[in-house]
Amino acid sequence: MSLPDSRSPGKHSSPGLQSCSVVQLNVGGHVFTTSLSTLRKHPDSQLAFMFSSGQQPKLPTDAKGRYFIDRDGTHFGAILQFLRTQRLPTESVLEVYQEALHYDVRTLVKQLQDSAQLFGETVGRQQFISRVPNYLENLEVLVRVARAEAIAARHSAVIVCVLRTEEDLGRYDHAVNNLEEQEVVRFGPWKAPPTAIDLLDCIKMDVEARGYKVRYEPHSSDRGFLFKTNDGFLYKLIFTWW
Repeated sequence: MSLPDSRSPGKHSSPGLQSCSVVQLNVGGHVFTTSLSTLRKHPDSQLAFMFSSGQQPKLPTDAKGRYFIDRDGTHFGAILQFLRTQRLPTESVLEVYQEALHYDVRTLVKQLQDSAQLFGETVGRQQFISRVPNYLENLEVLVRVARAEAIAARHSAVIVCVLRTEEDLGRYDHAVNNLEEQEVVRFGPWKAPPTAIDLLDCIKMDVEARGYKVRYEPHSSDRGFLFKTNDGFLYKLIFTWW
């Protein structure tokens, strides 16, 4: 949910903040106590805008009069910690980064982008994924197929075809024709150094980020034939449900 814009009309029940330096916040059920000076530390941030000097915040309040922000507050403490001490988080860095973007704390956004954790994710992995055609769409198909196969089963297996190069396209139809009408989710080809295993690791990471438990292995037919080249081809992604 978007943060309320203090320039838009709205109801509030708390007195003005000019005479009070301590602010209590309820962020999605997580309660925080901080100061106005902390919230205003970065004047160009959304938090500073919400609690602008000389203005009454147009935020709702909870039953105890605390200003309420209707957003998950799990990582809001890390935002406050940075505003207070300039200390960067060491855990849940990607999640804190998303919160910093939301609250428009630009100094924190920039420092997190330069951190080792996010540099590898944004400059390395995400840039690679962007070069894999229809990656996100195929990820959705993959999960949908796995869920459809989960009825009365502990595991779901989805066949994934990884086409590393344009040359692999020529072998795609032949391999798929031997799968006896099994649905196949295709990824690639792409023009970037990472291998098929690198792509499978990306798929695994992104599926597990949605809360699923998954592993992958090379796919073989019932006759024992392994559909595999030196750099991938057909793999089986196995979801475990319980």
